[in-house]
Amino acid sequence: MKPFLAFLKKERMEQVRTGRLLVLVIVFTLFGVMNPAIAKLTPWMLQTLSGSLAETGITITNIEVNALTSWTQFYKNLPIALLIFVLITSSAFTAEYQKGTLVQVLTKGLPRIKVLAAKALTMGLLWTVCYFLCFFVTFGYTAFFWDNGAAAHPAFPAILYWLFGVWVISAMVLCSALASGNTGVLLGTGGAILAAYLLGLLPGFAPYLPLYLTDGMALLTGAIAPNAMVPAVLIAAGLAAANGAAAALAFQKRMV
Repeated sequence: MKPFLAFLKKERMEQVRTGRLLVLVIVFTLFGVMNPAIAKLTPWMLQTLSGSLAETGITITNIEVNALTSWTQFYKNLPIALLIFVLITSSAFTAEYQKGTLVQVLTKGLPRIKVLAAKALTMGLLWTVCYFLCFFVTFGYTAFFWDNGAAAHPAFPAILYWLFGVWVISAMVLCSALASGNTGVLLGTGGAILAAYLLGLLPGFAPYLPLYLTDGMALLTGAIAPNAMVPAVLIAAGLAAANGAAAALAFQKRMV
């Protein structure tokens, strides 16, 4: 257990040393501030543009913003934040393949499954910290400017999107166990998301796919009942576990 904890500590320190943690904390904090800020400034921006828009025949009426406007920005910006997270963390395995540093760890007797688990756990903790930092910053500023009571159970859809991120990370870990380069990891992860999107276009498939968990605004407005998310939650969790198991098998067999 001590070698595993030591490697886990090394992974955490690697996030700090390489600046990944600092960059992600700054990015997710900025998104957290930007969500309510954009909502708050929207009426002013439209009013400023009303003169030039009137010349094109577009009339600006009074725009009313509230907590839902801020949360709309939150869920619009999350895909960008998640993309940045994937781009920054996708080299967690491949950089060590190229440097040959994993060989030193494995020759010292640390089992491959523990190496994989430590890296996956570090990525999961990094996503959890950054994601909920963004959420709580948005929640706090939204509560300050408006009243979060306008949004039905805001924490529940946020947890669902976090689970979607965990599924994406599991796909990234699996691709990292299979691919030798960063490009392969990004293509494989993007392919998994694209496959889920295309399946969601088929009639009746959408409520059972991980992408369904990203529809936070439908939950906040009451358009979707919370219990409608249960199939997608179970399938996303099952797929994440399956990806982890497949990654463990692939990592055991690969040459590092």
